[in-house]
Amino acid sequence: MRRSLAVLVLNKPGVLARISGLISRRMFNIESIAAGYTEDPNITRITLVVQGDENILYQVVKQLSKLVDVIKIHELAASDSINRELALIKVRANDASRRADIVNIVDIFRANVVDVNSETMVIELPGTEEKIDALCSILREHGIVEMVRTGKICLDRGPGAAKDAPDNDLT
Repeated sequence: MRRSLAVLVLNKPGVLARISGLISRRMFNIESIAAGYTEDPNITRITLVVQGDENILYQVVKQLSKLVDVIKIHELAASDSINRELALIKVRANDASRRADIVNIVDIFRANVVDVNSETMVIELPGTEEKIDALCSILREHGIVEMVRTGKICLDRGPGAAKDAPDNDLT
């Protein structure tokens, strides 16, 4: 089972490396990791997606809680949060009919064409993992040249914030 964690940390050099290193040393798999500034410039929010049962999640949280720079850890329940990724997909588009087909597909998915040249097109799609997977599945027929995806980012629905959750609410 996949679990998403919001980890609030002090915005210091090396924190992300220490977190990913700690998790990998314990042989836990990080399926996705995304980090960025928050509304407070002194705090970075890291969204981790880990695979495992309750015991593995408990161990990940317990180990992360030991790090000095970790302020708070909060699990983001899939049903109570908004989850998004971003994908950039470069596809073959070496003739006009193929480009037209790709543009029609892009419109259906409400994606954007962000670059076009005589050989390829680059498509940008923000959305859920399932939406991005569905677009990739269709675009494979046209030939995906290259693709990059961000890690998942999540926010709880409603007025609450991760910083207001109980301290390390999984331990």
